[in-house]
Amino acid sequence: MKILVVNCGSSSLKYQLIDMENESLLAKGNFERIGEESAFVTHKVGGEKYVTKKPTMNHEEALKIVLGELTHKDYGVIKDLSEISAVGHRIVHGGEYFSKSELVTEDVIKKIEDCVPLAPLHNPAAILGIRACQSAMKGVPMVVTFDTAFHQTIPEENYLYPIPYEYYEKYRIRKYGFHGTSHQFVSKICAKMYGKPIEDLKIVTCHLGQGASICAIKEGKSINTSMGLSPLGGIAMVTRSGDLDPSVVTEIMERENLTPKEANTLLNKKSGLYGITGLDPDFREIELASYEPDKPKAKVAIELFTRTIAEFVAKYAVSLNGLDAVVFTGGIGENQINIRKKICEKLEWMGVKIDLDKNNVRGEEVELSAKDAKIRTFLIPTNEELVIARDTKNIVDSL
Repeated sequence: MKILVVNCGSSSLKYQLIDMENESLLAKGNFERIGEESAFVTHKVGGEKYVTKKPTMNHEEALKIVLGELTHKDYGVIKDLSEISAVGHRIVHGGEYFSKSELVTEDVIKKIEDCVPLAPLHNPAAILGIRACQSAMKGVPMVVTFDTAFHQTIPEENYLYPIPYEYYEKYRIRKYGFHGTSHQFVSKICAKMYGKPIEDLKIVTCHLGQGASICAIKEGKSINTSMGLSPLGGIAMVTRSGDLDPSVVTEIMERENLTPKEANTLLNKKSGLYGITGLDPDFREIELASYEPDKPKAKVAIELFTRTIAEFVAKYAVSLNGLDAVVFTGGIGENQINIRKKICEKLEWMGVKIDLDKNNVRGEEVELSAKDAKIRTFLIPTNEELVIARDTKNIVDSL
């Protein structure tokens, strides 16, 4: 069975084609600038990269080009579209409707639409992706997997905000959490590496990338996570502010005469480490600058980033009433050696201690713990697309 995994953004379409016989990746790619004359797709097969530039006005056009890449006469990986047995879609927000992956039906699409106010940029694009696939691959079963689903086990005392309860009742304003597919995936691998059933473990997973979130996992279930109503909450990220005193927002809005939309843009795209430093919004550049004596703001930004992560880990140890393991994943968590080191140094007081030689790796599945560590630490590359493909296969197989 070959499964196409699709992840649609407002102007992008990421995809992977996975052969589920051995879970091997056949091809992957990213379509960027959809809706513009400068649109292009970067298609990768076996280490080779192929770039196609073509004006593309919508996701349906983009998908047709992607399917053409997969069946290309020179570098295609399938002969025709009939080899694709199913499609799995990543959906950012499932609200309170979904606690697991679901087969796509009109009712499911309607509920995804109902969640648009909670994810106004992501959910409409995802629906466009579903409709595009339905048009191009008629009759092919499709499954949706939600970033928020894993966090539906968070107890009420952890997901409610201390604001008038009527806003939860009227607008479902609460903590939802994100990166759930990643947190769930790496926590399961952590349990295997630890050598215990996941039901017996208390784990904090750190998904650190352009967007970053921390998750407290007890008995294999999410009980708290750092992102909230939207992916803006929690730790300071590359361009997102993370948690703030709410009066910071209202004060800036009043002084700068900002609309809610403008304030949202400020907090999502102009804040975080980028906002502090003024450097390009690239974490690698900001980290490198932090070692330069003439870039003191970069040093402060990295200190703020690593300290906040360590504080969340410690806070979630309280929520879990103990801690067995810490997991690093995501682009930063998997590849930035010194960032892992800085975070773990701040947690040595509670028993987190890593072996610096073991930590000198990027993107490998490995335990980082020192011999005398009381709390074990792991580096586990995430693979959200594989989770989506597995869920898609399981659901389609059960039809």
